[in-house]
Amino acid sequence: MNIQPKLDGADEIEASSAPLLEHLNELRARLIKCVLGVLGGMIVCAPFLTDIVRLLLLPFDQAILRYNARQIANGGTPIDMEIIATAPLETFFVKLKIALFGGVVLGFPIIAYQLYRFVAPGLYRNERGAFLPYLILSPLLFIAGAGLVFFFVYPFVLEFALSQQALGGGQEVKLTPRIADYLKLSTTLFLAFGISFQLPVILSLLGRAGIVSSEQLGNWRKYALLAIAVFAAFATPPDPITQFILGGAIYLLYEISIFTVRLVERKAEDVAGEGA
Repeated sequence: MNIQPKLDGADEIEASSAPLLEHLNELRARLIKCVLGVLGGMIVCAPFLTDIVRLLLLPFDQAILRYNARQIANGGTPIDMEIIATAPLETFFVKLKIALFGGVVLGFPIIAYQLYRFVAPGLYRNERGAFLPYLILSPLLFIAGAGLVFFFVYPFVLEFALSQQALGGGQEVKLTPRIADYLKLSTTLFLAFGISFQLPVILSLLGRAGIVSSEQLGNWRKYALLAIAVFAAFATPPDPITQFILGGAIYLLYEISIFTVRLVERKAEDVAGEGA
């Protein structure tokens, strides 16, 4: 008879700490690869920083063209506005932040893959196959949210800001936006909409894990609506139109999430029925 020796308290702690150390070492290795992916993305963006800044300024130019066209149609005077910098190294630090932002965007596939590789050993084979489509859908949804900002929301926000400079009686506030403030607002909107568009992915994964159900999400609508309104108020400039656009988009995504979770549940029921 093979009798296993009984471990004392110290041996049990040492035996249980070994797998934990292995997971921590693997996590460190994955994080290092994620950081290297971001650095690689920053290096790729470095030669094109001027072009990227010029690209990010397109909504500003578009807003001025729309505003001037409306001014001319109403018999007003068009404006000629430029982005300014108020510190010697302001433009340099702006480019540095853009490089970091671009590095995160370009390095996202590497970050997502490293996340998948870290959690994959704990998943069944069918769960691994089900997890992979979300890695493809997530960046596509982020691009969709950022595209909505770039082509519609941000030009509208800027045009709204320009229209608020008139005080009446022929007086008007001279607006001279700083490049740092402009690009900070643009990246904030990009992140707000891009992250918000991840809602179907997040809720679908939670539904697949059995943490939430479509019935629960349906019952939580009024609470979700309140949370969405609060998030839209903090994540966007203080104008109601932008807040309504973001809040409406998130609520639509919430309803889509309920539908996708319901599909996941039906598929799980079909698989359980076939297994029975």
